Amino acid sequence: MPPMTDRSVVTRFAPSPTGYLHIGGARTALFNWLYARHTGGKFLLRIEDTDRARSTPEATAAIYKGLEWLGLDWDGEAISQASRASRHTEVAQEMLSSGAAYKCFSTQEEIEAFREAARAKGESTLFRSPWRDVPESDHPDAPYAIRVKAPREGQTVIRDQVQGDVTIQNNQLDDMIVLRSDGTPVYMLAVVVDDHDMGVTHVIRGDDHLNNAARQMLVYNAMNWSVPVWAHIPLIHGEDGKKLSKRHGALGVEEWAAAGYPASAMRNYLARLGWSHGDEEFFTDEQAIEWFDLGGIRKAPARFDTKKLANLSGQHIAAKDDAALVAEIQKFFTVSDNDSLTSDQESNLLRAMYCLKDRAKTFPELLEKAHFILTSRPIVPDEKSERALDAVHKGILAELTPQLQNASWNRETLEGLVGSLAETHNTKLGKLAAPLRAALAGRAVSPSVFDMMLVLGRDETVARLTDAAS
Repeated sequence: MPPMTDRSVVTRFAPSPTGYLHIGGARTALFNWLYARHTGGKFLLRIEDTDRARSTPEATAAIYKGLEWLGLDWDGEAISQASRASRHTEVAQEMLSSGAAYKCFSTQEEIEAFREAARAKGESTLFRSPWRDVPESDHPDAPYAIRVKAPREGQTVIRDQVQGDVTIQNNQLDDMIVLRSDGTPVYMLAVVVDDHDMGVTHVIRGDDHLNNAARQMLVYNAMNWSVPVWAHIPLIHGEDGKKLSKRHGALGVEEWAAAGYPASAMRNYLARLGWSHGDEEFFTDEQAIEWFDLGGIRKAPARFDTKKLANLSGQHIAAKDDAALVAEIQKFFTVSDNDSLTSDQESNLLRAMYCLKDRAKTFPELLEKAHFILTSRPIVPDEKSERALDAVHKGILAELTPQLQNASWNRETLEGLVGSLAETHNTKLGKLAAPLRAALAGRAVSPSVFDMMLVLGRDETVARLTDAAS
């Protein structure tokens, strides 16, 4: 059957729940989500939990949690593949009844003996079942598997939107088992049946599944079903050019969430891994949805670059609305298993956000700068800051404090007062920044001392300086 081209787009993400949501899986989900949203179609979620030994409710929950953090909403209810086993079996029986499949009574021992003999002779180990054309009347009363009949001649062409036309010689295809001798359907059958029944029009997945497409087309053709549009996307490699693995650092999206990267930055970065729109690097969700198409996906593997992610992360933090940023930081506290901000801390953080979000690449970096507004008196300086509060500088702070009592509380006035005090003591304004920072924040990393004064207000500023000078 020809590919589907005349129906509304339906994409799907179909992870196996055997662990966390991997970065590669997240990128696959994102591409499917973007294409569905770009075309006004549907994005569906299927949990491929047929491997009962490895699939766990905890892993399924981790997938949901990862997708929700990424902001990839799916349409309708998530589908469990395991719950559809009877439907998969039904299709295998339909193929058997139509003559598109047959009963194979070869045992595992016989198949392995054939392959060992073939290896010894240096011949192909592709198993050709002797039962393909045996009439029913000659069948033994024994367990059997159901195999789909693969064409023996000609070729199968996978018309892929990313890889181009990929040709498989049919003499390289075996008669794939679709129903095992114990009556359980195989994964390759289940995938096709589920995609068909869910109305999936476009299968966007990793190119490690490319060879599966030719075998899955056997089922589509046997059932006279329309073949979906294929788009096999390149895998993600580490910075060393090797397949992404644990040695390259965090792999699960939850790890990146707990490290304080905003979800919008991760969406932006994952979209750029293997896909591009001109020279655009930083873009919003709205732009990504508007621009995304399958033609922009490259064939070559993408390389995960932590520095590029961090750079994009900083841009997204800087560009966010202040209130939205505070809300996202509250979510960060949840995913990182930390206590949430109090309502007072939220208000303080919002007030200070204008001088916090520039140049912060992660939420922890931003929160380090925000320490001055999230803490309360008495300010306990860290070791580095405490060194700036020597006797001389404590004396200078003591001189400054009464001058601030009645000063106009604006940047120009504050800079003028501190500048004049620096001149009086034959030093530079910058030299007074360290003791002021120590008194106001107790940290070496903070916004400018004048921004802190403006955010803290007169009373709190004077109180902190008085504490430090005593």
